[in-house]
Amino acid sequence: MDAQQSVAPPAPAPKVSVFSGLSGNEMYCVDLLGYRPGNLLVGNSIFSMGVLGGLKSLGRGLIGGEVTSFTEMIQEGRRLSYSRLAQEMQQNGASGVTGIDSEIVFHGTNAEFLSVGSVIHSTGKPAGQPFTTSFDGQELFCQVDAGYDPRSFVFGNVAYSIGVGKGVLGAFKTLVKGEVKQYTEIFNNTRHLALERITTEAKSLGANAVVGIRTNILPYGTTGVQEMVMVGTASSHKQGDSINPTGVITSDLTAEEMWNIAKLGYMPQQLVLGTSVYSIGFVGGFKSFMRSFVKGEITEMTQLIYGAREESIKKVEQQASELGADDVLGLKTYIYSLGNGLIEFLAIGTAVKKVPGVKTRSEQLPPQAIIRDKDTFSNHADLSYGVDLNTQKA
Repeated sequence: MDAQQSVAPPAPAPKVSVFSGLSGNEMYCVDLLGYRPGNLLVGNSIFSMGVLGGLKSLGRGLIGGEVTSFTEMIQEGRRLSYSRLAQEMQQNGASGVTGIDSEIVFHGTNAEFLSVGSVIHSTGKPAGQPFTTSFDGQELFCQVDAGYDPRSFVFGNVAYSIGVGKGVLGAFKTLVKGEVKQYTEIFNNTRHLALERITTEAKSLGANAVVGIRTNILPYGTTGVQEMVMVGTASSHKQGDSINPTGVITSDLTAEEMWNIAKLGYMPQQLVLGTSVYSIGFVGGFKSFMRSFVKGEITEMTQLIYGAREESIKKVEQQASELGADDVLGLKTYIYSLGNGLIEFLAIGTAVKKVPGVKTRSEQLPPQAIIRDKDTFSNHADLSYGVDLNTQKA
């Protein structure tokens, strides 16, 4: 080789692109926390209901309430898809995964459970134990700045059926107006089971708070079974151990609301909810039917729904009083028709209390943390290639 001949330097390694689900605003916010975006991760699991599951649910459906076989199957499907996402997180060397959602997509008689989220990597020193959260990048900034350190995405669910009892036991009750206490009790127990289960999961992780809880009621295909699922983020707060007698704070306030109340010195105590099931009755139903032919108020329906609302809110007030709460924030009310002249009225909110020493880390939130990202894609078609895309999001 000629001594004058130079050796070409080695070619630089090709740059590895990142495929992230983070928006520009999210990227800005996680950067403020010392993270950079990583890849979008997906975990899935496909289940068949099977003949055995169908028979078990039929037996339980005769009396209403929780359909345990469905609850267990849905829990397993959701957990398997999440665990596979967590495995990918480890393989990516991630510091965390944000924006995790738990979905169900039905393919004929099969159900696909999906967990989707976006990786973030620490830009500085090792961030410690990797975490997962249901919060997106913007919400994560609000959460951390309000003093809540994320640990894990968690969920609690219950599958239930109104049951043939709606037509048998309940048939006699629908002949008269007023609350159907048998159903009120069933639905109150069902609604609280999901909350108990998400709290139990957080405790098992050593967390003292579950924040950002989102509650959804979803039909499970065409089985006649519904699922109530709560998803949120198990977190730790240095003052969280004493605020709730159960040892775990629960809240459905948004991340921005959490930051705002922390700025004012408040902490959430517990998600509170109450439900009442009412019947319009045979007489009331007939009268309201006749009134529908003329203009004007349908007095019977007005009184019925007013009474249901009052009973539900009373249950929330009682729970808040037992907690010694200062206020109940974000109180929302929902009404559902159960058929046969029955309606359910649900009230849900978060009990809060002022706590000395509670404050935010920043004086104010950056605009990027509160700007809502615009959805730039929409699909309004019911069918795609002849297949019904039936997606249930938690």
